[in-house]
Amino acid sequence: MLDFLRQEGIEEKLIARIEQYRKDFPVAENDRIRIPSPKFKYYGNEIWQLAITAILSGENILLVGPKATGKNVLAENLSAVFGRPEWDVSFYLNTDASSLIGTDTFKNGEVSFRKGPIYACAEAGGFGVLDEINMAKNESLAVLHATLDFRRIIDVPGYSRISLAPSTRFIATMNYGYAGTRELNEALTSRFMVINMPIISGANLEKLLIQQHPTLKTEYASQLTALFEEIRKKCESSEISTKALDLRGLLASVNLVAHGLSMRDALNIAIINKSFDEFERTLVEDIVSARIDGKLKKEDIFVKENS
Repeated sequence: MLDFLRQEGIEEKLIARIEQYRKDFPVAENDRIRIPSPKFKYYGNEIWQLAITAILSGENILLVGPKATGKNVLAENLSAVFGRPEWDVSFYLNTDASSLIGTDTFKNGEVSFRKGPIYACAEAGGFGVLDEINMAKNESLAVLHATLDFRRIIDVPGYSRISLAPSTRFIATMNYGYAGTRELNEALTSRFMVINMPIISGANLEKLLIQQHPTLKTEYASQLTALFEEIRKKCESSEISTKALDLRGLLASVNLVAHGLSMRDALNIAIINKSFDEFERTLVEDIVSARIDGKLKKEDIFVKENS
């Protein structure tokens, strides 16, 4: 991952500080399994610089942006870059304190405390990824206030108070406008450094496609990138919803072709069919047909291995 950062043009002084961070905070053997090995890389020099500097400064970060901007990809990449075990917490409407911190459980004939992901992350000095943090009720998130600010503590009712390990960081993500989301209160927002995630550029999307499929012909990486940008434009002009704006689906479609599907079938199940409204699905199908030849197969879009 550090070599990847160098390829992205990250300053050597930041990379040196990351290496020192790794040395200063070794990971327990039992937690090493939680250090991620990202399938996808995040491309974007400026965002990398902001996120790395914030983490090295001891701050927690909030990644904000629309769909398909790579928020979760960056969060996972950061855990890998810093060599930290990762705990993923998916928020939803009924998230409460016990699901975050922990709760009593009955084990071996007695009541004991079962640690929640926030507690375990804090104790191990890991990175906690708080996914879709604005899905939860503000009152349930109040338990995080002392965890995320200068106090860096967790009070466990009926048990004890623990301090966060020095290497512990929290990376939250949020989308605007999704059903069930709400505004974060000011008290919680103030505990994060907020990074607005930009829309992935065409050049970076092509890099991502080639990184995932090194034998993908450049011309088809460019065509798929143009398709994704066309779908985005239609979403921004409110001609279609964002259901078809699926970066994971676009990457998966190439993988499906690599496993034998035609491009038409791959794009149907990876992108087009995610629009459940018949009229909208027809519009998306027209966009795809105008950009991509559906008859294309594996041998057409990939360079032959022996060539």
